[in-house]
Amino acid sequence: MTSRARMLSCAAALLFGTSMSSSTAFAAIASDAGAIAAPAAANVDLPVMPDNRTVKQRSVIAGKTVNYDVTVGNLPIRDDHGKVIAQVVYTAYTMPGAGSKRPVTFAINGGPGGSSAYLNLGAIGPKRVRFGAQGDAPSDQPILTDNPDSWLDFTDIIFLDPVGTGFSRSLEDAAKTAKDFYGIEPDVKYLSRIVWDWLSTNQRLQSPKYIVGESYGGYRAPRIAYELQTQLGAGVNGLILVSPLLDPIATSGMSSQSPLPWIVDLPSLAASKLERDGNLTPERMASIETYARGAFATDLLAGRSDPGANARLVKNVTELTGLDPALVRSMDGRVDSATFLREFHRADRKLGSRYDSNVTSPDPFPAAARSNAGDPVLNALIAPLTSAIVDFMTRTVGWKFDGRYYALSWLVSDAWDRTGLEDKPVIALRQAMANDPRMGVMIAHGYTDLSCPYFGSKLIVDQMPEVGEAQRVRMAVYPGGHMFYNRAESSAAFREDARKLYAAQNR
Repeated sequence: MTSRARMLSCAAALLFGTSMSSSTAFAAIASDAGAIAAPAAANVDLPVMPDNRTVKQRSVIAGKTVNYDVTVGNLPIRDDHGKVIAQVVYTAYTMPGAGSKRPVTFAINGGPGGSSAYLNLGAIGPKRVRFGAQGDAPSDQPILTDNPDSWLDFTDIIFLDPVGTGFSRSLEDAAKTAKDFYGIEPDVKYLSRIVWDWLSTNQRLQSPKYIVGESYGGYRAPRIAYELQTQLGAGVNGLILVSPLLDPIATSGMSSQSPLPWIVDLPSLAASKLERDGNLTPERMASIETYARGAFATDLLAGRSDPGANARLVKNVTELTGLDPALVRSMDGRVDSATFLREFHRADRKLGSRYDSNVTSPDPFPAAARSNAGDPVLNALIAPLTSAIVDFMTRTVGWKFDGRYYALSWLVSDAWDRTGLEDKPVIALRQAMANDPRMGVMIAHGYTDLSCPYFGSKLIVDQMPEVGEAQRVRMAVYPGGHMFYNRAESSAAFREDARKLYAAQNR
C-alpha cells in the first residue's frame, strides 16, 4: 500500500481501507461493502419528510431499567438566502423531565459516507444489534437487544447522519451538493450549525455538551468543538474520539523516506499475533511500543548506513508478526498492513479484516497473489445493521418514510473534496483545549485495528503540551479492532472510562 493510499484508508474511514489509488480509494471500498450510492436528489421528486416522531422506550442499562424518549426528526440546512438546501435526520435519546443540567452528547460516524448507525446500534445507544465480530453473516437476524453498556443513563445522546448518509439528503443538484456538503471545510461548518440548532431548538444550551466522533468522525469532532467555541458560541465540555486518525500527514506519511507509517503500524501487527496466540497484554504491548519508537525507528532511519540495521529489522519484525522470514526479508522488514493481512491467515485459507485483524472469512480465491474479496467485517455488517436501524426508525418509532437509507454511501466518498486533508484536527484540538482548560478529551482505540492504528494517536498525544489539568487527554486502548465495542469486555470498559470522564467534567 502506498503512503497516499494508506492515508486515505484511515482518514476516509468509518471503515474504509484500500490499496488502490487515491482517486478511487473512497468509492471502491464502500462499493466492496455493498453500499448503494445516494441519489443526486435535486432532479427527482423526493418523498416528503415526515414530522418529528417521539415514542417512549425502556432498556436495561448497567443492571437498571431506564425509561427514555426516542425522537426521530430532521433539521433543515439553509443557504445565505434562507432557502432550505438539505435536511439532516437525527435520532435522539433523551430522559424526560431531567432538566437542562443533564449532559447531551452528539455522536457522528465517519466515512465520509457513513451514517451514525454504527455508534447508535453498536456502541453507546440503548439498543444493540450484533455486528463486526467473528462468525457474523449478512443473513443474521437484525434483532435489537438492550445494550447494557449504553451511556444513556448518564447523558442524552443525539445521533446525527451527515448529508448523503442515513435518511439525510441534499435538495440541490449533484454539483451544488458536492460543493456545499462533500468537503472537509463545509462539512465542519454545517454539522457544527446542526449541533447548535438542535441545542437551541430543544432549549438545551445550558446543558453540558459532549461530542463523540468515530473514525473520520474523530477527524471532524475536534474541529466541530473549536467551531462551536469560537464561531457559534457554545462551549464543549468533552470530546470522545473513537478509532480516529488525527494527523494523516504525520502518522500515515507522504514521503517514502518517512519511518512513521511503519512505526505506527508495527504495534497493531504485533498485537494481532499476540491475540491469536493468547498472549495479548498491556505489559507486552508496552514493551513493543518502546521498541517501535526506539530501536525500530533507529534502524529504519539508518538504512544502508548501518549494515546490521536491516538484519535486525527482519529478525524482530519476523518474531513480532509471525510471518515467513523470507517474505519479511524481501520487504526489508517493512511490512505493510495489506500484505500482513494477506499472509497472516493464508495457511488457513482465510482473509483477515483491516478493521479487526483476527476477524476472518473464507478466502474465495486462496491461490491468488492478492486478495480478491471484500473485507470480512464490512461484508457481514451492512445487511443486519441497515435492516435493524430502518426497522427501528420506521416501525418501532413510527417515523414513516419511504426514502432509501444509506448506512454507507460510496458516492459521498467518491465526491468528497479531500483538499486540505492535513493535521487540522490536532491543531483544532490544541486550540480548543487552550481556550477551555476544563474541556476533557478521551481517545479510544482497539489494539488490532489496522485501518487506524492506535499507536498513531499515542504518538500525537505524547507530543501535545499540557494545558490545564494534568492528564486531560486520556488514551484508552482495548482488545478488539476499529469497533472494539463489539467485544463485551471492551464495551464495558469503554463505558466505564467514559462515565468517569463525564463525572469528572460535571463535578
